[in-house]
Amino acid sequence: MTSELTTEDLAVSEAVDDTLQTAQTRQYVTFIAGDEVFAVEMAPVQEIIRVPEVVRVPLSPPTLNGLANLRGKVLPIVSLRRALGFEERISDDTSRAVVIDIGQPMGFVVDRVASVVGVEPSKIEGVEGISATVNTELLSGLIKDIGGHAMVMVLNFQKLIEQEFAQLVAMSQERARQLQQGLSTNTEQEKQTGSSEEELHLVSFDVDGQEYAIAIEDVQEIVQVPEQIVQVPHAQSHVIGVMTLRNRLLPLVGLRRMFAMSEQSADEQSRIVVVAIHGASVGIVVDNVNEVLRVPRRDVESMPSMLARGQDMTDITDICQLSGGDRLVSIISTENLFRHSAIKEAMNTVNDMDDTTGNTAINQDDNGDDEQVVVFRLGTEEFGVPIDSVQEIVRVPDTLTHVPKAPDAVEGVINLRGSVLPVVDLRRRLGLEAVERNDGQRIVVFLIRGVRTGFIVDAVAEVLKVPKHSIEIAPQLSTEQSTLLSRMANLEKQKRMLQLIEPDHLLAADDLNTIDQLAA
Repeated sequence: MTSELTTEDLAVSEAVDDTLQTAQTRQYVTFIAGDEVFAVEMAPVQEIIRVPEVVRVPLSPPTLNGLANLRGKVLPIVSLRRALGFEERISDDTSRAVVIDIGQPMGFVVDRVASVVGVEPSKIEGVEGISATVNTELLSGLIKDIGGHAMVMVLNFQKLIEQEFAQLVAMSQERARQLQQGLSTNTEQEKQTGSSEEELHLVSFDVDGQEYAIAIEDVQEIVQVPEQIVQVPHAQSHVIGVMTLRNRLLPLVGLRRMFAMSEQSADEQSRIVVVAIHGASVGIVVDNVNEVLRVPRRDVESMPSMLARGQDMTDITDICQLSGGDRLVSIISTENLFRHSAIKEAMNTVNDMDDTTGNTAINQDDNGDDEQVVVFRLGTEEFGVPIDSVQEIVRVPDTLTHVPKAPDAVEGVINLRGSVLPVVDLRRRLGLEAVERNDGQRIVVFLIRGVRTGFIVDAVAEVLKVPKHSIEIAPQLSTEQSTLLSRMANLEKQKRMLQLIEPDHLLAADDLNTIDQLAA
């Protein structure tokens, strides 16, 4: 028995075919890179943004422009021109970053986004026909006669990432597991060597040409002087005012005023040393912060009682003699400092302001949910290391003794209080361009698996408390980068990103053995 299709049946069948064809139509984003037109399927495209400012990452593939902040998330930005071997071109108003999720979101800089088009499967062809004349490794298909273009190449971003970041396969989960287990073993090594019992760990700074220091355990952080300081009416002259520091009020006092020294306006070198004791915090304004010192206790003497200038000025309890007695550093006791009338008044001012505003959360004690890091710079980029990993910070001497056949990054050795300290140029270690020596550079000393090593940095900026919720695993860009620079502090409100260095991975095992021999 046969049946014939009626006109109505044919109309329904055609409608079904149209529906199926529409359902099978794929959406593609087309864009220009170089002189070529490419496309990517819409599904993995999260958004299209203007090309953002980036933080450059050492030890990353050359195709990476850097890392950007996209609404609180760290986003790797890749140059598609560079990845495809095209000539470099500076981004302009037409350039865009196409954000594609390939396991993790990544932004690919293109010259211009052309359009979004719907493509029927019948218009997508394989690349076999052009493989003899064109490198089709990174292509997944060809689209003909679409969006005003005779031919559009469908770019396979998954293969592109695998080719550029080949070393990173299966690394992500392993690294996350390592991070959960904890990072630094420096504290345990210090306990085993007993070095913390033999030395004082101090932050040194200058006030009116004289050098002072505070025990590092009493320093919460070191920050720049803000543009706006709230003045306190009828306060003692020592009290500079009040500033806001991460949603809490911080009273500020001037050490120049407390020590009856000449007045000087704050400048770019000025810093605020935030000290804490008994759950309270005060900002001490100083001329500039010098370095972190490790001073043997034998070099520390108590302040002669006859030099104390009355009950209100017993803040300096000890003096340490460095460089054979040529350099004297006065150690300030925060315990005594907090008994000073100016400090008491500054703290009472904050309490009064809290009572007036009814803001009980603004002066809460730190809940311990922060990580304290030493921030330093290499060029315009900022890096951080856990403060517990820093042995000390010293000036770069005028001359370093160069050692034949030392590892490439080793600049030489110096005499640090009678011990040989190998010194590494951190710029060279991270593959960055070298710069001439200058007065702002410092040597940051680490204890790396029992070997003391100094690393030259361009400048030490501050000691900073970073909320742990702002720290995230850095995008994995190369094997070495994902080990050495495995985390980032994304301080969105401050528009800053700190690349956090794991000191234990600063030196390879072979280099560490060589440096240990140099120190010996």
